[in-house]
Amino acid sequence: MQLPEEAELLRIFVGESDRHHGRPLYEVIVEKARQHGLAGATVLRATLGFGAHSRIHTAKVLRLSEDLPMVIEILDKPQQIAAFLPVLDEIMDEGLVTLEKVRVITYRHSETKKSRDSKGFEGCEM
Repeated sequence: MQLPEEAELLRIFVGESDRHHGRPLYEVIVEKARQHGLAGATVLRATLGFGAHSRIHTAKVLRLSEDLPMVIEILDKPQQIAAFLPVLDEIMDEGLVTLEKVRVITYRHSETKKSRDSKGFEGCEM
């Protein structure tokens, strides 16, 4: 799969204990993203955070939380992300969803030998 240089990053913040039909919501979101043919998704488990209820959720030993923040990041073309947003709306009861434009430098797997720019990362301006 090819990604254009200009893509979008969909970032979804939910709680570890959030469920959809008894299953962890973050797992359901990743499965739905895969079913919709999105380029990729990653789930990150945070060690500390708070959300709309202002409750601190932490992984500290003395204060174990069973509802740590989970962040799902999904990257794809803008039209693919836009088509996926109604799916999120259907399955999320609470949480935060953000969207930002990103510049794709490289998107490849082991069978792909060349990056988008033949100069590799040297051509990137930071």
